[in-house]
Amino acid sequence: MSIAIKRVLVIANRAKEPAERITEEICRELQQRGVTVEVFAFCGKPVDPEIDHYDLAISLGGDGTVLYASRLVCRHQIPILPVNLGDFGFITEVAQNEWLQAFERYCSGKIEAGRRLLIHVEVERDADSIASFVGLNDVVVSAAGISKIVKLNVELAESSLGGYRADGMIVATPTGSTAYSAAAGGPILHPEMEAMILNPICPFTLSHRPIVLPPNEVVRIHVEQNQRTSVMMTVDGQSELTLEPGDVITVRRAAHSAFIIRSDRRSFYEVLRSKLNWSGGPDA
Repeated sequence: MSIAIKRVLVIANRAKEPAERITEEICRELQQRGVTVEVFAFCGKPVDPEIDHYDLAISLGGDGTVLYASRLVCRHQIPILPVNLGDFGFITEVAQNEWLQAFERYCSGKIEAGRRLLIHVEVERDADSIASFVGLNDVVVSAAGISKIVKLNVELAESSLGGYRADGMIVATPTGSTAYSAAAGGPILHPEMEAMILNPICPFTLSHRPIVLPPNEVVRIHVEQNQRTSVMMTVDGQSELTLEPGDVITVRRAAHSAFIIRSDRRSFYEVLRSKLNWSGGPDA
């Protein structure tokens, strides 16, 4: 089934050298086809623009640009075509010289936008909500200092997992399973699975292990009293908040999903094999 594309939002990371050239190419090509194109270009930390109705968003940059784009457009359920302007990322599977082919194949219904689970993160302090975030990759609670252990207590919806003494705690989505969580020894999940990963970072108790949770689980992380260091929280490595003892971080599935257009030139497993340098031979 063909998909009519009338309005496109280009989200371009100007820190990437080819961004301006590819943006001009996209605008020229799509406008010739009668498509209205609006461009939001940024360098550094962006200030969120007002989002209207668009049929498609094209992300120009790397995985970090897609993370930002997903949070920006998720409430409007706008699919994202992720175009990579550097090395292939785990999310950005479309090369810069493949964007038009991917666009045409999406419009003709030959490739689809896969649904990705997002997490909603809320921070409570003295029983009041002080901040909330949406993430495509993960939320990380960790020490703000170097090589400091933090004390956290973790509860699920129906039970307590008890106290953790660790460098921190990651709650990751399947999309984020190839990011910090993988570096911390967590499992890699297919990005379109529906699940969450609870992964302690270098736990002091060696019996603590990563846990894969069902998608509707609710994780509550309590920052215990008497910390030896300051504690901070980051979402997708892009939004951060300094925490205080007694704060409670609640992580659950977000109300909306992200929709990321797949490449039919390479699969997730091919990207995984390439990025992680799996040779499949005796030296693997």
